[in-house]
Amino acid sequence: MTISASAVKELRERTGAGMLDCKNVLIEVEGDIEKAIDVLREKGLAKAAKKSGRIAAEGLVRVVISEAGDKAGIIEVNIETDFASKNDEFVRIVDALAAQILLSDAADVDALHQEKFCDTSDTVQEVLTNFIAKIGENVSVRRFEVFNEEGVVYVGYLHLGGKIGVAVGLKTDAAAPEVETLGKDVAMQVAAMNPLFIDESGVDPAYIEKEKEILVKQALSEGKPAEIVEKMVMGRLKKELKETCLLEQKFVKDGELTVAQYVSDSAKALGTDVKIVSMARYEVGEGIEKKEENFAEEVAKQIQ
Repeated sequence: MTISASAVKELRERTGAGMLDCKNVLIEVEGDIEKAIDVLREKGLAKAAKKSGRIAAEGLVRVVISEAGDKAGIIEVNIETDFASKNDEFVRIVDALAAQILLSDAADVDALHQEKFCDTSDTVQEVLTNFIAKIGENVSVRRFEVFNEEGVVYVGYLHLGGKIGVAVGLKTDAAAPEVETLGKDVAMQVAAMNPLFIDESGVDPAYIEKEKEILVKQALSEGKPAEIVEKMVMGRLKKELKETCLLEQKFVKDGELTVAQYVSDSAKALGTDVKIVSMARYEVGEGIEKKEENFAEEVAKQIQ
């Protein structure tokens, strides 16, 4: 029988199940939405609706680089528990999504959800919904970025198996293999030191003003004379920028050098110019309020 799009839409909204699952079940029950809801519940697919509202603050970050090194993607996919983030199927889904964003035209997460998942007939959202029902935890694509600037070579780095991921872009005439070591070292620096900006020229003026305001209040609260506060604040701000700007930071692999000096020395050794022009650092769950659970509870949840 023919199933209307409006019926599929209503069932999807009421259960949170995937579009294809809704359509197939409606065909099975000859269009009876109430029976379809029961069938979806029996199959466990309707459970995803409730689970999709729960906090997912664990998960994995993946960084993917094109074979030529001229394009990069970085993505974070969240799940509720660290235990579940090691699930083989979850890892496969994350790896597949990382590969997909490199080829995708999706501008945001919502658009990515509507794309077909890899070479399947299901959308990304349907694959996630089905997996949520299967594993019993909420899963969500939190964010992703794709970089593809002309004349830029990209290098990626994963830390702690995917808890932190970094992609850096190097403007250079050198081939990707020639700058692999340099790029990896810079990416490791970003992972370890979490700089906010590449250099002072890229610092947001609003950030400068906010920090100055905070530092002025700090100095005054310390009882410093008002006439010397401005000079003190500028000194403290300069020191702070050395810590928050990548190229100004001390190089973690050699504290005698700044990152800028390391890049310059490496470029001279290669006989070509190299400039760090972009970076992205994703850390799993950063900024998300995590609920406290112990490992035993995570295991018990998976068994249930």
